Amino acid sequence: MAPRATHLSLSGLLLLLASVGSLGAAAETYGRYYNYDALTGLLTSLADRFPHVARLSSIGRSVQGRELWVMRLTREPGADAPGKPKFKYVGNMHGDETVSRQVLVYLVEHLLAGYGSDPRLTGLLDTTDVYVLPSMNPDGFEVSVEGDCVGKAGGRENAEHVDLNRSFPDQFDGAGVREGDAPEVAAVIKWILDNKFVLSGNLHGGTVVASYPFDDSAAHDQEGHYSRSSDDALFRYLARVYAANNPAMEKGEPKCEDEPGKVFKDGITNGAEWYDVSGGMQDFNFLRGNCLEITMELSCCKYPPASQLRAEWENNREALLAYMEKVHIGVRGFVKEARNGSALVDARILVAGINHNLTTGRFGDYYRLLLPGTYNITAAATGYMPMMASNVLVVEDKATELNFTLAPLGSDDHVDGLSPLVTITATTPLTHTSPAPHEGSNGETTEINEGAGATTQAPSQAIQPQDFRHHHYSDMGLFLRKFTTEFPSITRLYTIGTSVENRDLYVMEVSDNPGVHEPGEPEFKYIGNMHGNEVVGRELLLNLIEYLCRNYGSDPEVTQLVNTTRIHIMPSMNPDGYEKGMEGDVRGYRGRNNSNNYDLNRNFPDQFSTITDPRQPETIAVMNWLRSYPFVLSANLHGGSLVVNYPFDDDPEGRTQYSKSPDDDVFKMVSRAYSRENPLMYKGHPCEKLYPNEYFAEGITNGAQWYNVPGGMQDWNYMNTNCFEVTIELGCVKYPPASDLPIYWEQNRRALLQYIHHVHRGVRGMVIDSKDGTGIPNATITVEEINHPVRTYKTGDYWRLLVPGTYHLTASAQGYSPVKIYATVPNNGVEQVDFRLTRVSHETGSSTGGELAFQNFIKELSVGPGLDQLIQSTAAKSSFRYRGYKDLSEFLRGLTYNFPTITKLRNLGLSVEVRTIWALEISNNPKVPEPSKPKIRFVAGIHGNAPVGTELLLEFAAYLCINYGKNPAITRLINETRIVILPSINPDGREQAKEGDCTSSVGMSNAHGKDLDTDFFGNASQRVVEAQPETHAVMDLIQERGFTLSVALDGGSILATYPYDRPVQPVEYEDTLRYLASVYADNHPRMHFGDTRCPSDSQSSNIPEGILRAAEKHSHMGSMKDFSVDFGHCPEITVYTSCCLFPPANQLASLWEENRKSLLSMLVEVHKGVRGVVRDQSGKPIVGAMIVLNGVKVFTTEGGYFHALLAPGPHSIEAIAEGYQQQRKEVVVSSFEAASTIIIEFDMDNRMFGLPREFVVASAAASMTALIVTACIIWCVCSAKSNRQKDGFHRLRQHRDDYEDEIHLTSMGSKKSLLNHEFQDDSESEEDTLYANKL
Repeated sequence: MAPRATHLSLSGLLLLLASVGSLGAAAETYGRYYNYDALTGLLTSLADRFPHVARLSSIGRSVQGRELWVMRLTREPGADAPGKPKFKYVGNMHGDETVSRQVLVYLVEHLLAGYGSDPRLTGLLDTTDVYVLPSMNPDGFEVSVEGDCVGKAGGRENAEHVDLNRSFPDQFDGAGVREGDAPEVAAVIKWILDNKFVLSGNLHGGTVVASYPFDDSAAHDQEGHYSRSSDDALFRYLARVYAANNPAMEKGEPKCEDEPGKVFKDGITNGAEWYDVSGGMQDFNFLRGNCLEITMELSCCKYPPASQLRAEWENNREALLAYMEKVHIGVRGFVKEARNGSALVDARILVAGINHNLTTGRFGDYYRLLLPGTYNITAAATGYMPMMASNVLVVEDKATELNFTLAPLGSDDHVDGLSPLVTITATTPLTHTSPAPHEGSNGETTEINEGAGATTQAPSQAIQPQDFRHHHYSDMGLFLRKFTTEFPSITRLYTIGTSVENRDLYVMEVSDNPGVHEPGEPEFKYIGNMHGNEVVGRELLLNLIEYLCRNYGSDPEVTQLVNTTRIHIMPSMNPDGYEKGMEGDVRGYRGRNNSNNYDLNRNFPDQFSTITDPRQPETIAVMNWLRSYPFVLSANLHGGSLVVNYPFDDDPEGRTQYSKSPDDDVFKMVSRAYSRENPLMYKGHPCEKLYPNEYFAEGITNGAQWYNVPGGMQDWNYMNTNCFEVTIELGCVKYPPASDLPIYWEQNRRALLQYIHHVHRGVRGMVIDSKDGTGIPNATITVEEINHPVRTYKTGDYWRLLVPGTYHLTASAQGYSPVKIYATVPNNGVEQVDFRLTRVSHETGSSTGGELAFQNFIKELSVGPGLDQLIQSTAAKSSFRYRGYKDLSEFLRGLTYNFPTITKLRNLGLSVEVRTIWALEISNNPKVPEPSKPKIRFVAGIHGNAPVGTELLLEFAAYLCINYGKNPAITRLINETRIVILPSINPDGREQAKEGDCTSSVGMSNAHGKDLDTDFFGNASQRVVEAQPETHAVMDLIQERGFTLSVALDGGSILATYPYDRPVQPVEYEDTLRYLASVYADNHPRMHFGDTRCPSDSQSSNIPEGILRAAEKHSHMGSMKDFSVDFGHCPEITVYTSCCLFPPANQLASLWEENRKSLLSMLVEVHKGVRGVVRDQSGKPIVGAMIVLNGVKVFTTEGGYFHALLAPGPHSIEAIAEGYQQQRKEVVVSSFEAASTIIIEFDMDNRMFGLPREFVVASAAASMTALIVTACIIWCVCSAKSNRQKDGFHRLRQHRDDYEDEIHLTSMGSKKSLLNHEFQDDSESEEDTLYANKL
């Protein structure tokens, strides 16, 4: 990185002084380009000369430290003032497109020179807040070359080789690049979000045309795809304003050398129709700022000779001014509070029929650009009554002023004297009106007064559904597809699984940002038709979808709900049962159950009863769905009565009696919210003809008090998720005639909406790490005296429903100190309560700055959209096909040839038919052992008839290599990880298998007919025959140890399994193994739902969370994963990637898309758990020490390093090494943080026989002294009696030889006994045979 260029060089200053002189005297020559120093000096000089109208500031710095200068031009530029819309121009985004940089400098000089003397320019700066950023990419400009028309010399990208106009967050592809790689983009994003810009122009070069949003489409077609924004007509008009005032552009025939025949009608084009640009700035302005922006391409030559600059300025001068003046069209005004007249900041301005809202600024001011016409415009703010102005007339070239005064919700207008107020006037047009290509303009001035062509009223009558009929499955599917196509900006249709008869379980999401969880926005759901013959809920939910879509943007209530709530609607949970039901059924059972004849509302796990019925696919799909989204509130719509039923649905004794949940008050509050809006329900006498004695006070009831229902869905929601659910019985007739459906809608319309409103009750907030400010997922929020905690979502946000009152809340998370806060919940609305938690310190090694940065990096990839952002920022173009052995070998060699510094290809051994078993290592130093880094193994092709895994790993290897050095995240992962890829263990079997065989076993085994996954045995006693050569090769690799994690890819299903494969094998650390499998499944778009639709594998559609202990799928001995755990001390999971064993090659691309994120998640996961170094007191590393972590055993490698993956939570570590005292530590493992380094220091073991060494030595010395003294005494006594005892000693010596022989035999037997106890293997060792022969 070059040193920061933040100061004006001496040469630049001299050049500036020589050329600029006095503005207005010898100002501009239009004969040369300003480099960074000259530009800095010029802008500084202008700001100093015109302080009353110009102010220079920097919004940030480039990669190389150059300031991003912005000149603010307006009267009194040092302060914000209400009533002046903000306009901006941005130039030189691509550093080698230089005309824009120069013409913006000329524009600044022109405006300043004419201010006070030219009425047009004076009026423009008096009424507009103008910002000019001449160079967004100063680093790129400095390396570009004058005369380079096509960009061959470089400079387009920034100093980190990032294209700034491909780096903004995109509506279709998510977030852009990381801030460190594009600080220029980060600075501009902040600038846009901090200022309520109204209109903007982004100036480029390379052709001559004005391009308008959208710049890309969901399909990302390379060209020809018109991507229409909701303000498409307005954008076309604005683009034409610029083009019509630029003589070179308006012709629409730029005649550039690279495309001489290219024609742009009227000199304008839709961005995506021209060519697809993902991550462009103009789309970001429109979607994330209040700002409308178009892109102007000013010249065919990107960096023309300076001699052409005057002509370029003349071409663009009038266009630049005319475009700026359009910031004063449409509607403008203020939104204020009725009680005290204060400004309402961030109030929403909605225009009926245009799905694009904007918000008010710091003064409550707004500026909504619109074409001439009549509009219904609404102002809405949280906590205030929305107000609509109908028939607002907008005329050409002047803004209609429309002011709103909003009253707080809940205020009595008549008592308080408050009423929403709208005032409408017309502004005076600017003195100069530029030509505008808008039909029907006559230039006349129109005054608009309140009541003249406009009416002030409460929100207009909402559009009611018109489609009242019974929708069968196919009809319902078409209905849903129709609305998601017609309203793509607020809807998303998805499916959570299938029914027994393979019908989709559809869900329609309605939200202002569909497909995205927005932190702080609650998620709500409705479920209908759980009992197939109870159909009113199904139809009401279809009506509700239509109502929300049709009224969004025009009805304030609907608009506010959709903008602030993520609403999920499942019209039918039991589509099979529905098809069996019969219209007119009042209280029957036909179609109630699913196709397997099970009642789905008796099929969920129950807290009090054991549900013995098999879990149904519909039930499993819903359970997995609820685990995947952070739902807060829900309702399950039924039929047969008229009441809201709340938990609990059963009780421990199985009796019909009130069964109170810890949140009984909350459930009664939300139940009443529904029943009070349905007058017939609220009366409490629902079905007097059918059930004359039934009465429900206020139209609500506790479930178990009504009747006992074990296995119900609402209780499972409450007990297993954050979600509060009630069951709503909508009417006495289960399947009423279609003619009655409008009546049901009218009875329930208000109740359905009011119930959604109640998701915004209680407390909400974030749980944040106090150190780095990131959200903490899975933190627990508890409320004192209410035994029901809720947990934060991945992004750290939470919602906790509560009735009004004051509460003591506690937030806690593993590894953090808990925090307690008192909070008061208001009568209406929600209280924001954020928690900042501090980490609990553990004994770890001191972390360097690099280690801390890496820990933050892993956290970013683990929390929220981190992995998605990584994927979106990487090169992903691939050509998929199946590769035979020869192609596979050449592909791997090709990787080593093209990426020699990060790859190493290794021959592990040969197959039966003499094919090489390849292993590819990818790391930043693959030829040097680095025991301090985690090592991960990816394996595929153990079954040759399932080659999808092989192709996925080859693509994965290429993906990593290609993005190394280009994508910072991929580069970082490779630099910090040793990745070993075995793409094909069974190449012989692969050669026999055939594409398209989904169930064939041909090629499953090796050339000897052996299933290799039954050939991994570590004990000789378990092996019947010699191991296969392929098995030998892989076993040797596994036993090298040092691996932290292994992932094996197979086929024939879609699920993840974990050890053990052998039956009746206890698993000491099953929670860890299951957790690792869940990480893969959770990052797979289908696997975690458990319903994978594999026709050849009936089991795969009934697997909760998509993970299973391997023996439950197919138990067998000798599996690779069992061997890895037992003898390699490395956990291994097996992932089944496709239903078809050998699907057609055209499916490989979609399978790659499904598995890429999961594969990357394993690269992230391998850095978690516990890692450390074991050494003695002198600092010498101890190799071979055993580390035991809650059943997980690993051994230290060279350097004393160890690393073990563990399930999140607290764990105990025991370190054992011969000759040292055993050590113990406590650690907490996080699901989203990298492992911190733990230092374990051993003391010498000073204990002998369990006693202190000093005591044992002293005792031994004393004993020896006593023994010597005793021996001397005995010798003296014996010597005195020696003559008398000679005969006795003689007889004793005669038997000595026999005695010694007996001792020898006894000792040999003891040795044999010890050996038998030490070695458990049934086969005799060579040492055993030796001793036996001696005996």
